[in-house]
Amino acid sequence: MSDSKNKDIDPKQARIDRLMKTDWYRWYALGVLVVVYASSHVDRQIMGILLEPIKTELGASDTQMGFLVGLTFAIFYATLGMPIAMLADRTNRRNIIALATTIWSGMTVVCAYVGSYGQLAMARIGVGIGEAGSSPPSHSMISDLFSQKQRATAMGIFALGINIGLLIAYLGGGWMSDNWGWRTTFIVVGLPGILIAILVRFTMIEPPRGASEETAQAKAEAPKFREVARTMWQTKATRHVVFGSALAGFVGYGMTLWLPAFFVRSHGLSQTETGLTLALMSGIVGGLGTFTAGRLADHLAKRDPRWLAWVVALGKGGLVPFVIAFFWLTDLTSALVVYLVPAFFAGFYLAPTFAMIQQLVPVQMRSVAAAICLFLLNIIGMGLGPQGVGILSDVFADEYGKESLRYSLMVFSLLNIWCAWHYFLAARTLKADTQRALDLQAAQG
Repeated sequence: MSDSKNKDIDPKQARIDRLMKTDWYRWYALGVLVVVYASSHVDRQIMGILLEPIKTELGASDTQMGFLVGLTFAIFYATLGMPIAMLADRTNRRNIIALATTIWSGMTVVCAYVGSYGQLAMARIGVGIGEAGSSPPSHSMISDLFSQKQRATAMGIFALGINIGLLIAYLGGGWMSDNWGWRTTFIVVGLPGILIAILVRFTMIEPPRGASEETAQAKAEAPKFREVARTMWQTKATRHVVFGSALAGFVGYGMTLWLPAFFVRSHGLSQTETGLTLALMSGIVGGLGTFTAGRLADHLAKRDPRWLAWVVALGKGGLVPFVIAFFWLTDLTSALVVYLVPAFFAGFYLAPTFAMIQQLVPVQMRSVAAAICLFLLNIIGMGLGPQGVGILSDVFADEYGKESLRYSLMVFSLLNIWCAWHYFLAARTLKADTQRALDLQAAQG
């Protein structure tokens, strides 16, 4: 009898069950996903530090460069994220992430061999296509690895991949650009992604869906895209979180991809000096802020779950006077001291937003829900943010000359107030809408 029982046990499933019960594996898996996310942001944000030398060699305008670092990447990244997320809700998420990492890393290397602006735009589209397959499956896997009580912290650690990526892109990219040129820089930052893809494929497992939920989740078929979109639209908190994050991305990506050019033009820094400055600010100070937001949100949400949204609202609204002062000041040292505050709070929206989206929909909708949120965040933020900054800088150029970028970025920073308002509105119905998602999950089970 015992022999027949043993034959019925799937050795692969038994291994997965054992690993899912161990703390070390959950944190290891999260660590690998952070490395993946960091790699994607190195390959994505390296364009910021290389923007000036590429612009000079290719003879492009700020509007053209805004299009290159924004829409050419974002349209494919954001749009393809949704069908890939639907696939991720039905198939193996680990394998999707491994394949996506291989594609974007290879296309980053291709950027080194382009001969024109058009060819570089096509290569960046390839990077965007690859990166579309990473974040939604990662969000879904993290939600299956960590319970709701730990999820904002886990998402905060995951979001550190952005700051780690910025740190590497700015610090390494600035030095490599000055010493090796922008083409070699693309090769050096692209190749490690191939090794990371191998690490994902052969050391991670696909966690059971709903494994971290406190109540047992009945297996339900993954819904169609239209159903997920309708569920999100009908939920007030979800609407405000999605729109708020899109505004945060609009300002954030515009700042991130144009700040290197701002330091070169307005403060006369070299590429190496710019890279070091932004690595310290966006990488280290920003990373502390991103992690703090997740931990603080989890801690305060134990008293009142609305703090998940309030933390973001206070952070994004409170940084506005400081970022205005940063662009107003012409003395570099004074400006950098003031910028410590915006650098810390810039990524405050990431972890709470990712956590709220995951808790506001049923388990089987999570990858697609994350993709819809990321679609708007990236098409509005990454696509239109850098493009908008570039256009406004060209508009201001006749009056302000090389300082046009300073005033363009200053105007964009005011939109943080609108972003904060959406998160305040989201807090009003967050508790009721979270319960609604649980009730919907139970009904579908």
